[in-house]
Amino acid sequence: MPFWRKTTIVVLDVVLAIYLVFAIVSFNKPDEEGKTCAKVNINVADEMTNGFLSAGEIKNILVRNKIYPWQKPVSQISMRKIEEELKESPFVNTAECYKTQNGDVYINVTQRTPVIRVKSNSGDDYYLDDMGREMPNSKYTSDLIIATGSISKNYARNYISLIAMYLSADELWKNQVEQIHVLSDRSIELVPRVGNHILCIGRLPEYIEPSKREKGVNEFMKKKLSRIELFYQYGLSQAGWNKYSYINFEFDNQIICKRNK
Repeated sequence: MPFWRKTTIVVLDVVLAIYLVFAIVSFNKPDEEGKTCAKVNINVADEMTNGFLSAGEIKNILVRNKIYPWQKPVSQISMRKIEEELKESPFVNTAECYKTQNGDVYINVTQRTPVIRVKSNSGDDYYLDDMGREMPNSKYTSDLIIATGSISKNYARNYISLIAMYLSADELWKNQVEQIHVLSDRSIELVPRVGNHILCIGRLPEYIEPSKREKGVNEFMKKKLSRIELFYQYGLSQAGWNKYSYINFEFDNQIICKRNK
Protein backbone atom coordinates (compact mmCIF):
# COMPACT_ATOMS: atom_id res chain seq x y z
CA MET A 1 0.00 0.00 0.00
CA PRO A 2 1.38 3.44 -0.95
CA PHE A 3 2.61 5.61 1.91
CA TRP A 4 0.18 8.45 1.10
CA ARG A 5 -2.78 6.05 1.30
CA LYS A 6 -1.66 4.80 4.74
CA THR A 7 -1.32 8.39 5.91
CA THR A 8 -4.82 9.22 4.65
CA ILE A 9 -6.32 6.24 6.47
CA VAL A 10 -4.61 7.21 9.74
CA VAL A 11 -5.82 10.80 9.43
CA LEU A 12 -9.37 9.67 8.71
CA ASP A 13 -9.27 7.36 11.74
CA VAL A 14 -8.16 10.23 13.98
CA VAL A 15 -10.82 12.56 12.59
CA LEU A 16 -13.49 9.87 13.04
CA ALA A 17 -12.41 9.26 16.66
CA ILE A 18 -12.53 12.98 17.44
CA TYR A 19 -15.96 13.26 15.85
CA LEU A 20 -17.31 10.32 17.85
CA VAL A 21 -16.02 11.76 21.14
CA PHE A 22 -17.51 15.16 20.30
CA ALA A 23 -20.83 13.58 19.33
CA ILE A 24 -21.05 11.53 22.54
CA VAL A 25 -20.20 14.52 24.74
CA SER A 26 -22.66 16.73 22.87
CA PHE A 27 -25.39 14.11 23.12
CA ASN A 28 -24.93 13.63 26.89
CA LYS A 29 -24.57 17.32 27.73
CA PRO A 30 -27.87 19.01 28.53
CA ASP A 31 -28.93 21.90 26.34
CA GLU A 32 -28.39 24.54 29.01
CA GLU A 33 -28.76 27.71 26.97
CA GLY A 34 -31.72 29.76 28.14
CA LYS A 35 -32.80 27.29 30.82
CA THR A 36 -33.17 28.00 34.52
CA CYS A 37 -33.28 25.49 37.35
CA ALA A 38 -36.96 24.95 38.22
CA LYS A 39 -36.51 22.11 40.71
CA VAL A 40 -33.92 21.08 43.30
CA ASN A 41 -34.14 17.54 44.70
CA ILE A 42 -32.18 17.01 47.93
CA ASN A 43 -31.83 13.51 49.36
CA VAL A 44 -30.09 12.94 52.71
CA ALA A 45 -29.41 9.26 53.38
CA ASP A 46 -30.31 8.05 56.90
CA GLU A 47 -31.93 11.41 57.67
CA MET A 48 -34.23 9.86 60.25
CA THR A 49 -31.52 7.59 61.74
CA ASN A 50 -28.40 9.73 62.06
CA GLY A 51 -30.29 12.97 62.46
CA PHE A 52 -27.43 15.44 62.02
CA LEU A 53 -28.60 16.79 58.67
CA SER A 54 -31.91 17.33 56.92
CA ALA A 55 -32.77 18.44 53.40
CA GLY A 56 -33.64 21.87 54.85
CA GLU A 57 -30.20 22.23 56.43
CA ILE A 58 -28.50 21.27 53.17
CA LYS A 59 -30.53 23.97 51.43
CA ASN A 60 -29.56 26.52 54.10
CA ILE A 61 -25.85 25.75 53.62
CA LEU A 62 -26.15 26.42 49.90
CA VAL A 63 -28.29 29.55 50.37
CA ARG A 64 -25.79 31.01 52.86
CA ASN A 65 -22.99 30.49 50.36
CA LYS A 66 -25.11 31.87 47.51
CA ILE A 67 -24.89 28.69 45.42
CA TYR A 68 -28.41 27.30 45.87
CA PRO A 69 -29.30 26.45 42.25
CA TRP A 70 -33.05 27.13 42.18
CA GLN A 71 -34.08 29.68 39.50
CA LYS A 72 -30.47 30.21 38.45
CA PRO A 73 -29.37 29.79 34.83
CA VAL A 74 -28.44 26.13 34.39
CA SER A 75 -25.28 27.09 32.51
CA GLN A 76 -24.05 28.99 35.58
CA ILE A 77 -24.64 26.19 38.11
CA SER A 78 -21.41 24.47 39.17
CA MET A 79 -21.94 20.91 40.37
CA ARG A 80 -18.38 20.70 41.63
CA LYS A 81 -18.71 23.86 43.70
CA ILE A 82 -21.90 22.58 45.35
CA GLU A 83 -20.24 19.24 46.18
CA GLU A 84 -17.11 20.88 47.56
CA GLU A 85 -19.10 23.26 49.74
CA LEU A 86 -21.22 20.46 51.21
CA LYS A 87 -18.14 18.34 51.94
CA GLU A 88 -16.87 21.15 54.17
CA SER A 89 -19.64 20.32 56.65
CA PRO A 90 -18.33 18.19 59.55
CA PHE A 91 -21.46 16.04 59.31
CA VAL A 92 -21.28 15.21 55.57
CA ASN A 93 -19.59 12.01 54.48
CA THR A 94 -20.20 12.18 50.72
CA ALA A 95 -21.95 14.65 48.42
CA GLU A 96 -22.97 14.04 44.80
CA CYS A 97 -24.66 16.61 42.57
CA TYR A 98 -25.87 16.41 38.98
CA LYS A 99 -28.35 18.10 36.63
CA THR A 100 -30.77 16.54 34.16
CA GLN A 101 -31.62 17.37 30.54
CA ASN A 102 -34.59 19.50 31.63
CA GLY A 103 -32.50 21.50 34.12
CA ASP A 104 -33.49 19.84 37.40
CA VAL A 105 -30.70 19.55 39.99
CA TYR A 106 -30.27 16.47 42.18
CA ILE A 107 -28.17 16.56 45.37
CA ASN A 108 -27.46 13.30 47.21
CA VAL A 109 -25.76 13.44 50.61
CA THR A 110 -24.64 10.75 53.04
CA GLN A 111 -23.94 11.53 56.68
CA ARG A 112 -21.10 10.52 58.93
CA THR A 113 -22.15 7.90 61.48
CA PRO A 114 -21.52 8.77 65.15
CA VAL A 115 -20.72 5.87 67.49
CA ILE A 116 -20.00 7.63 70.79
CA ARG A 117 -20.21 11.01 72.51
CA VAL A 118 -17.16 12.17 74.47
CA LYS A 119 -17.48 14.54 77.45
CA SER A 120 -14.06 14.78 79.07
CA ASN A 121 -12.95 16.30 82.37
CA SER A 122 -11.25 19.08 80.40
CA GLY A 123 -14.62 20.30 79.11
CA ASP A 124 -14.41 18.83 75.60
CA ASP A 125 -17.77 17.72 74.22
CA TYR A 126 -17.87 16.08 70.78
CA TYR A 127 -18.74 12.91 68.87
CA LEU A 128 -16.58 10.28 67.24
CA ASP A 129 -17.75 8.63 64.02
CA ASP A 130 -17.23 5.05 62.86
CA MET A 131 -13.83 6.03 61.42
CA GLY A 132 -12.60 7.52 64.70
CA ARG A 133 -12.93 11.07 63.36
CA GLU A 134 -14.10 13.94 65.55
CA MET A 135 -17.48 15.56 65.00
CA PRO A 136 -18.63 18.72 66.80
CA ASN A 137 -21.40 18.72 69.38
CA SER A 138 -24.82 19.45 67.90
CA LYS A 139 -28.54 19.00 68.47
CA TYR A 140 -28.11 15.28 67.83
CA THR A 141 -30.02 13.35 70.51
CA SER A 142 -29.69 9.68 69.57
CA ASP A 143 -29.13 7.23 72.42
CA LEU A 144 -25.36 6.88 72.05
CA ILE A 145 -22.91 5.58 74.63
CA ILE A 146 -21.20 8.46 76.46
CA ALA A 147 -17.49 8.44 77.35
CA THR A 148 -16.43 10.57 80.33
CA GLY A 149 -13.39 11.15 82.49
CA SER A 150 -9.70 11.71 81.75
CA ILE A 151 -9.86 11.51 77.97
CA SER A 152 -7.49 13.36 75.67
CA LYS A 153 -8.55 13.72 72.04
CA ASN A 154 -5.69 11.46 70.98
CA TYR A 155 -6.78 8.73 73.40
CA ALA A 156 -10.41 9.13 72.29
CA ARG A 157 -9.54 8.72 68.60
CA ASN A 158 -7.14 5.83 69.08
CA TYR A 159 -8.78 3.84 71.88
CA ILE A 160 -12.24 5.01 72.95
CA SER A 161 -13.46 4.82 69.35
CA LEU A 162 -12.30 1.17 69.19
CA ILE A 163 -14.23 0.32 72.37
CA ALA A 164 -17.32 2.04 70.97
CA MET A 165 -17.05 0.16 67.68
CA TYR A 166 -16.64 -3.16 69.48
CA LEU A 167 -19.65 -2.53 71.73
CA SER A 168 -21.84 -1.30 68.87
CA ALA A 169 -21.13 -4.51 66.91
CA ASP A 170 -22.47 -6.67 69.77
CA GLU A 171 -26.24 -6.55 70.31
CA LEU A 172 -26.01 -7.45 74.00
CA TRP A 173 -23.37 -4.90 74.99
CA LYS A 174 -24.65 -2.18 72.69
CA ASN A 175 -27.85 -2.22 74.72
CA GLN A 176 -26.31 -2.92 78.12
CA VAL A 177 -23.49 -0.33 78.32
CA GLU A 178 -24.59 3.29 78.58
CA GLN A 179 -21.35 4.94 79.71
CA ILE A 180 -17.57 4.45 79.52
CA HIS A 181 -15.56 6.21 82.20
CA VAL A 182 -11.78 6.65 82.05
CA LEU A 183 -9.94 7.07 85.34
CA SER A 184 -6.77 9.15 85.72
CA ASP A 185 -4.59 6.00 85.38
CA ARG A 186 -6.55 5.08 82.19
CA SER A 187 -8.42 2.22 83.82
CA ILE A 188 -11.75 1.72 82.09
CA GLU A 189 -15.09 1.54 83.89
CA LEU A 190 -18.34 0.53 82.23
CA VAL A 191 -21.70 1.73 83.53
CA PRO A 192 -24.49 -0.72 82.57
CA ARG A 193 -28.14 0.07 81.99
CA VAL A 194 -29.32 -2.92 84.02
CA GLY A 195 -28.01 -3.35 87.56
CA ASN A 196 -26.89 -0.86 90.18
CA HIS A 197 -23.16 -1.44 89.78
CA ILE A 198 -20.03 -0.34 87.93
CA LEU A 199 -17.79 -2.72 85.98
CA CYS A 200 -14.02 -2.15 86.00
CA ILE A 201 -12.07 -3.86 83.18
CA GLY A 202 -8.64 -2.29 83.79
CA ARG A 203 -6.31 -0.59 81.34
CA LEU A 204 -6.42 -1.18 77.62
CA PRO A 205 -3.29 -2.55 75.92
CA GLU A 206 -1.53 0.27 74.07
CA TYR A 207 0.18 0.01 70.69
CA ILE A 208 1.79 2.45 68.27
CA GLU A 209 0.84 0.57 65.10
CA PRO A 210 -2.88 1.05 64.25
CA SER A 211 -3.48 -2.55 63.08
CA LYS A 212 -1.94 -4.02 66.25
CA ARG A 213 -3.88 -1.49 68.34
CA GLU A 214 -7.22 -2.47 66.85
CA LYS A 215 -6.50 -6.20 67.17
CA GLY A 216 -5.21 -5.81 70.73
CA VAL A 217 -8.19 -3.76 71.92
CA ASN A 218 -10.69 -6.13 70.28
CA GLU A 219 -9.06 -9.16 71.91
CA PHE A 220 -8.99 -7.36 75.26
CA MET A 221 -12.68 -6.41 75.05
CA LYS A 222 -13.70 -9.90 73.95
CA LYS A 223 -11.88 -11.47 76.89
CA LYS A 224 -13.25 -9.04 79.50
CA LEU A 225 -16.83 -9.04 78.25
CA SER A 226 -16.91 -12.83 78.01
CA ARG A 227 -15.93 -13.01 81.70
CA ILE A 228 -18.55 -10.41 82.62
CA GLU A 229 -21.23 -12.28 80.66
CA LEU A 230 -20.41 -15.51 82.52
CA PHE A 231 -20.49 -13.65 85.83
CA TYR A 232 -23.87 -12.19 84.93
CA GLN A 233 -25.15 -15.62 84.02
CA TYR A 234 -23.86 -17.61 86.98
CA GLY A 235 -23.23 -14.91 89.60
CA LEU A 236 -25.61 -11.98 89.52
CA SER A 237 -28.53 -14.03 88.28
CA GLN A 238 -28.28 -15.95 91.60
CA ALA A 239 -27.09 -13.22 93.98
CA GLY A 240 -29.22 -10.40 92.55
CA TRP A 241 -28.42 -7.57 90.13
CA ASN A 242 -28.20 -4.92 92.85
CA LYS A 243 -26.12 -6.85 95.40
CA TYR A 244 -22.80 -5.26 94.38
CA SER A 245 -21.90 -1.64 93.71
CA TYR A 246 -18.49 -2.24 92.12
CA ILE A 247 -17.24 -5.33 90.27
CA ASN A 248 -13.58 -5.44 89.23
CA PHE A 249 -12.49 -7.67 86.34
CA GLU A 250 -9.04 -6.12 86.01
CA PHE A 251 -7.18 -9.28 87.04
CA ASP A 252 -7.47 -12.51 85.09
CA ASN A 253 -7.54 -14.88 88.06
CA GLN A 254 -10.05 -13.12 90.30
CA ILE A 255 -13.17 -11.00 90.42
CA ILE A 256 -13.37 -8.43 93.21
CA CYS A 257 -16.86 -7.37 94.27
CA LYS A 258 -17.90 -4.58 96.58
CA ARG A 259 -21.28 -4.96 98.24
CA ASN A 260 -23.97 -2.33 98.09
CA LYS A 261 -24.64 -0.80 101.50
